[in-house]
Amino acid sequence: MSTPERLIESTRELLWERGYVGTSPKAIQQHAGAGQGSMYHHFKGKPDLALTAIRRTAEEMRATAEGVLTGPGTPYDRVEAYLRRERDVLRGCPLGRLTMDPDVIASEELRAPVDETLDWLRERLAGIVEEGREQGQFVPSLDAEEIAATIVATVQGGYVLARASGSPAPFDTAVRGLLSLLRPAR
Repeated sequence: MSTPERLIESTRELLWERGYVGTSPKAIQQHAGAGQGSMYHHFKGKPDLALTAIRRTAEEMRATAEGVLTGPGTPYDRVEAYLRRERDVLRGCPLGRLTMDPDVIASEELRAPVDETLDWLRERLAGIVEEGREQGQFVPSLDAEEIAATIVATVQGGYVLARASGSPAPFDTAVRGLLSLLRPAR
């Protein structure tokens, strides 16, 4: 792996673990096994490197979600597959984690890939819910955008509850509860 790649991947890992505020350039360099000169040769500084890392994480998250959401089955099956896909629940969401970081929220540039990814996810889920409504799988009174926001909120909130309790059980309970509300009438 090249030095820039090691720096990006180390930054991604540290941002997920510590957040932006808790990730120092020195920690990135140590984690990547790279010197200060290497870091500043390839990146303008911590904000530039963090933005590259956040964008990569956002792209990876979208690709993973898209792979599940375009999978086989009914709209309900695809929403269920998204909610039940394998996750490191106790680590939380690598992008959702950044929304709690004051420096990320204060920076329009650093916040943009997070916001764009969450917007994309809500739009993608709303399309699937709408498809299910049109097929008669979901009740006609469901608002696709509201349900999509609820799905995203359940996942993000589930991460918080799981981390707070030190157990994935609250996440799993939230997913089961949401799915029971969405389950089509037979």
